[in-house]
Amino acid sequence: MKKVKILFVLLSILIFTTLIKGQSFYSSNPLAHTYSIIAVDSAAGEMGGAVQSHWFSVGSIVIWGEAGVGMVATQSFVNPSFGPNGLTLLKKGLTPQQAVDSLIASDEGRDLRQLAIINTKGDAAVYTGKNCIPGAGHIVGNNFSVHANLMLNDKVWPAMAKAFEETKGRLAERLVAALDAAQNVGGDIRGQQSASLLVVKLNSTGKVWEDRLIDLRVEDNPNPLKELKRLLNVHRAYEHMNNGDLAVEKGDMELAMKEYSSAEKMFPENEEMKYWHAVTLVNNGKLDEALPLFKAVFTMNENWKTLTPRLTKVGLLNVSDEQLNRILSE
Repeated sequence: MKKVKILFVLLSILIFTTLIKGQSFYSSNPLAHTYSIIAVDSAAGEMGGAVQSHWFSVGSIVIWGEAGVGMVATQSFVNPSFGPNGLTLLKKGLTPQQAVDSLIASDEGRDLRQLAIINTKGDAAVYTGKNCIPGAGHIVGNNFSVHANLMLNDKVWPAMAKAFEETKGRLAERLVAALDAAQNVGGDIRGQQSASLLVVKLNSTGKVWEDRLIDLRVEDNPNPLKELKRLLNVHRAYEHMNNGDLAVEKGDMELAMKEYSSAEKMFPENEEMKYWHAVTLVNNGKLDEALPLFKAVFTMNENWKTLTPRLTKVGLLNVSDEQLNRILSE
């Protein structure tokens, strides 16, 4: 109880000090105390960041990234301008350390800030202000950095670094593993509320819609990490669906069926995946294989049955009237 009272007193002092300086504490400096990680996977050609906080919509202000440039994490008493401005400085040729030094030097609220920047080479720099609420700290590792403030204890950021280094697999899953590790040793002293995950290509294609690989946010949830992991699993399932569609375009039905099956195994309750799988089978002369899928989908939601004849009118379902009747009879 005493620790809680001390925490509120400290927060009040910091807020009062900021207001005295003429800064709008709540509007320009959101209270996004948090734990986060930014990292580069040069082998996979990806870089990304992940964050969790007991604050609404933390992903909208903490993690920033741009393919071919780098990643930024700005937190504690957040200065959101550090995100886009940090990326701009990297574009101008500054190193992460130079960019961090420049942003911090120009900010009157520097003692309350926590800022991390990493470039495409995996060089990272981090600043933790002397007045960030304990536990607060950071670690710069090989191609990554972890940062936290207002934690239950000082085990959080070391646990994040260890988990990221030891977890195998794709970058997004390793980033989420780091968040899990933080929570498992105590996490944010206030609890959980929101989380986000951003992954972009390491090298820019010049097409933003292709460069942004994963952009997932849990804005307000009692267990945001659990929900973030569920969303990442759904994202991976739809990757299989997209790969299946590409295989169909190339006439590789064996690969297409493999990708569609993988997607459905990952997200078995998704009726739409089954539906378009069935449509693809029909369009490739495999009506008998498609009928059980149509039946399952129509049982879950009869609106798919209403939709099906409409596809024939726009050339998305190539069937005769007799075949259409067989489908609808399911």
